[in-house]
Amino acid sequence: MTDSHDIVVGYDGSDFSMQALEWAMDEAELRKLPLTVAHAWRWPYGEADEEAKGHLRKAAEHVLYHGGDCARSCSSITDVTVDLYEGAAAERLVELSARAQLIVVGSRGMGALARTIVGSVAGYVAAHARCPVVVVRGPGPIPVPRHRGAVVVGMTGHTPDAAIEFAFGEADVRRLPLVAVHAGHLQPMAWSAPMPLVPDTRAIMTAAEDDMLERLRPWQADHPAVSVRTYFVAASPKDALLDLSKEASLLVVGGARGHGRLGSVTASTLQHASCAVAVVPAPKENSPQAKTPLSAFHASEG
Repeated sequence: MTDSHDIVVGYDGSDFSMQALEWAMDEAELRKLPLTVAHAWRWPYGEADEEAKGHLRKAAEHVLYHGGDCARSCSSITDVTVDLYEGAAAERLVELSARAQLIVVGSRGMGALARTIVGSVAGYVAAHARCPVVVVRGPGPIPVPRHRGAVVVGMTGHTPDAAIEFAFGEADVRRLPLVAVHAGHLQPMAWSAPMPLVPDTRAIMTAAEDDMLERLRPWQADHPAVSVRTYFVAASPKDALLDLSKEASLLVVGGARGHGRLGSVTASTLQHASCAVAVVPAPKENSPQAKTPLSAFHASEG
């Protein structure tokens, strides 16, 4: 990640962007960071005179300043700025991610067309941003749901350390437990001829749990107040994460590993999770990640 200093939220005046604003305000207050409320606009009708465009710009300014005023009046944040951009919202948010600590977006916008547009913005930003992106999803009061569930982090051997670090940080500042989950299926081909026909699943899972706890140990030492539980399930990663999202406050997954394309598991959680989803990219320098040696399990990459 780059040298970062603020929380950035995409705001368009819709109910879902208002939920994103509330989440971003919460993050800025908890982390004592500045907040930037960003809004993008562009003329969608081809050629037009400057007066016509000026009216649209004024409407965009009104939307943006409403978001900024809400942040100032409804929070204790002392540094709230607004960012108005003429052009594509997704591109602007990715640009801002280069100096942000976190980007927050809503999962949808207003109306059928807007839902498609904002949904594509959320997906694009999650795939291309240079910092973690929280896509706010789910019904009920946000960011404080009716049932304050755990922070859940999906783990494979390829999960970036940055995702684990982010999950611990969120659990710590929100005073929530952390659940680290690995899902997959036993690989019969991993067993050699001398081994029993029916593998000792309990022994495998116990060993895998020990391996996972070992990987989590450095962050547990940095966040001693966080209660950590590891969770293994013989199911598809997508199904396991979506099921856990029903009771979670936040689901944390790894981001794109190259070419700006999200894995199928991450894309599915963005589309269907019942809680907010944080997508955390691996460092650009592609430093080697620690591997969780769960060789007896096969999990589809997310």
